[in-house]
Amino acid sequence: LTSSDRTSFGRNYFNRPSAPEQESVEEAEERAEILADALAFKKLAVDYAHPEIGLTSSDPTSFGRNYYSRPSAPEQEDSKEAEERAQ
Repeated sequence: LTSSDRTSFGRNYFNRPSAPEQESVEEAEERAEILADALAFKKLAVDYAHPEIGLTSSDPTSFGRNYYSRPSAPEQEDSKEAEERAQ
């Protein structure tokens, strides 16, 4: 069988020596994990380097009130004052 038509020849773009190397699914997942870790490390570095960047929270349970050192709290007496008052 002899073919002389130019369009009957094809080129394999996947197995040729100059083709870019294909990565496996495992390699792609590992690369995605590494990039996610790098992004997390970058965020931590920014948070450490710039503490003036405030935290935002919209959870109502994350806000608290200090009932012991607020200005309207009744004055607490220490153990020495309690002993003196008891005598």
